[in-house]
Amino acid sequence: MTSTDSEPFRLDRPGIRASFDRASASYEAAAVLQARVADELLSRLEPFNFTPEVVLDLGAGTGRMTGELKRRYRRSLVIAMDLAPGMLRESKRQQAFFRRFERVCGDAMRLPIADASVDVVVSSLMLQWCDPPDPAFAEIRRILKPEGFFAFTTFGPDTLRELRSAWTEADDGTAHTYNHVNHFTDMHDIGDALVRAGLSEPVLDVDRMQVTYADTLALMRDLKAIGAHNVTAGRPRGLLGRARLQRMQHAYEAFRHDGRLPATYEVVYGVAWGAAGRPASAVIGGEARIAPGAIRRRSDR
Repeated sequence: MTSTDSEPFRLDRPGIRASFDRASASYEAAAVLQARVADELLSRLEPFNFTPEVVLDLGAGTGRMTGELKRRYRRSLVIAMDLAPGMLRESKRQQAFFRRFERVCGDAMRLPIADASVDVVVSSLMLQWCDPPDPAFAEIRRILKPEGFFAFTTFGPDTLRELRSAWTEADDGTAHTYNHVNHFTDMHDIGDALVRAGLSEPVLDVDRMQVTYADTLALMRDLKAIGAHNVTAGRPRGLLGRARLQRMQHAYEAFRHDGRLPATYEVVYGVAWGAAGRPASAVIGGEARIAPGAIRRRSDR
């Protein structure tokens, strides 16, 4: 994809933050698939006998996975980091008296964490909001200890393919076409980006899941409830009109099976290790880096 071709798919980061902030109260009830994916990611950590000092849940959302990480690594400093303050407020519900974790508002593209200070970074279904993923991977490499571990999930390009196809058909022959669905990076391109960032021994695999709905409006309500609607530069900025929406709904009906409309999700699972002694990436000028120990000391006052 050339720079010109990719411009309509450029993500609006303030828009991402605002979207997830608005969705923070409704997210947990609607994020059924996200919970399944997080559970699978956590299960993939079980074979590793980690005793980490510091664990970062990057893109923690409402903190469901953070709470489980704290239960698993009781003696560790576990940090929930998210771009949206509303999500972090909701994550407080996942804390227990003997299982408290820290909550930090931060952007994966410019992490407010010191170099080589984290043992394990876990991130579930956040990286699709970092396109391209290279800056986020460079930051993860920077904060990981040399022998640190990174486990993640993200969405691949087959995600919401039915919705994308239906909108393409609805736009056909109209004066203006829009990007209605976010762009998702191919697994092989994600692997290349991990290597470019200097992360070691990346391993990736793909699973496909389907969620079914009674109609397209139910799907769109779910996407809105989890804050995952379209935030690309090429999205429509106003009302599209009833006729175009009806054309999309009609086109989506071609996918109906056993009385339900499917929504496909291509889930990419990946792991990689830290820089293994290679020099960390340069610190971004003007950014404050917080040592995780400083977070703990503040909370222990």
